[in-house]
Amino acid sequence: MSSIDTPFELHSTSTAAGTKYARKKVAAIAAAAQVFAEKGFHGATTQDIATVMGIKQGSLYYYFKSKEQALQDVCEYGFENYVQQMEKICGKAQPFEAKMQMIITSHLTTYRQKNNAMKVHNDQRLYLPKERRQHLKELGTRYRQMLENTLQEGVQQRTIRADIDTHFVAYSIIGMCNSWGAYLVRDESLDLFDTIQQCADLVLRGVLN
Repeated sequence: MSSIDTPFELHSTSTAAGTKYARKKVAAIAAAAQVFAEKGFHGATTQDIATVMGIKQGSLYYYFKSKEQALQDVCEYGFENYVQQMEKICGKAQPFEAKMQMIITSHLTTYRQKNNAMKVHNDQRLYLPKERRQHLKELGTRYRQMLENTLQEGVQQRTIRADIDTHFVAYSIIGMCNSWGAYLVRDESLDLFDTIQQCADLVLRGVLN
């Protein structure tokens, strides 16, 4: 299966009237993600994206007003689904350990399922001007706050220590998952399930005997 065949989900905001355009826009985002992942933002051209889509370069303007807009859409697409999954997990009434296992599973699985979009987000989002990164910053803050709230629930349930700094731990978990997520993108032979289990075990049980 080529990168462009990776199953990108259709956003829930699509209306019946706009479904055809929405599907083509998702295909355009997938094509741009493939090109940016392979060539980088500066090495890629709008012609490259159009070629992957099988359309004329001028037709690409229907989906992206500029290469910069294409990069923004790819980064936002990769990250929005990531945050939506977190919202679903945090909205469920689950014991702390079960919820944390689900969070780590979702975090790492997102990299394997949306590898191009997440790779581009992690490696190239800083090529966007500050104003175009604002939504990404808001999404990242939202994700971290939900993780912090989950940790605070663990403290309230007396499942984890009352003296932990939930802000520090949330950033640490995100950093660990992002690092291993990057490995999952680069190395397709890396076992996803084993990586999830080892990360969850480290978070929930630590390293002391």
